[in-house]
Amino acid sequence: MLSSGEILCEPGRKLCYAYFPTTCIVSLLNVMADGATTGVAVAGSEGFIGVTLFMEGDAMPELAVVQSAGYAYRLRKRLLMEEFGRYGGRRKGALHHLMLRYIRALMLQTEQMLACTRHHSVDQQICLWLLLYLDRLSGNELALTQEMIARMLGVRREGITEAAGKLQRAGLIHYSRGHITVLDRRGLEAQVCECYQLVRTEFDCLIDSFHSMMR
Repeated sequence: MLSSGEILCEPGRKLCYAYFPTTCIVSLLNVMADGATTGVAVAGSEGFIGVTLFMEGDAMPELAVVQSAGYAYRLRKRLLMEEFGRYGGRRKGALHHLMLRYIRALMLQTEQMLACTRHHSVDQQICLWLLLYLDRLSGNELALTQEMIARMLGVRREGITEAAGKLQRAGLIHYSRGHITVLDRRGLEAQVCECYQLVRTEFDCLIDSFHSMMR
């Protein structure tokens, strides 16, 4: 069981395990020298934490922090790499293919998130993150404080308060004591920037690939 706020890996620290979320959600944040952060990706049951293990590196460049509490599998690097390189047997390199497919989707997500912070409003960015979380949860309630959102967007908390207030007054969300309930998903989708659909389409393709292999 992983708790909200738990750090799985800090930037530059050696990574000995890969984490495969089942019910938790993990955010990857870029951390600057002055401590400022910007969210670059989010991972749930569709992915894993530890991409650098496949790129001849042991250190994570980002901060990996649990955003929504839940469960995950943890696998040692040696065991993961053994399975990654296996091509025999019934699956015939299925893990190898899926891992590479996920890395491609993660790279697209990271690139799109960084572009979003540069070109789109805070309101749109909040809608984007809320929808990405919803896609990885079974319900419509998120345990997110304004401070968490501010860290991911790399903006002041006052800006988050103002943007969240607009969404609440529009009847799209209800915010109370670190919990956000999405009341109108379609309304969020109508306000979000094009970044969401680009990321969503890529991950839908990834999930379709997984289902095809499991048949």
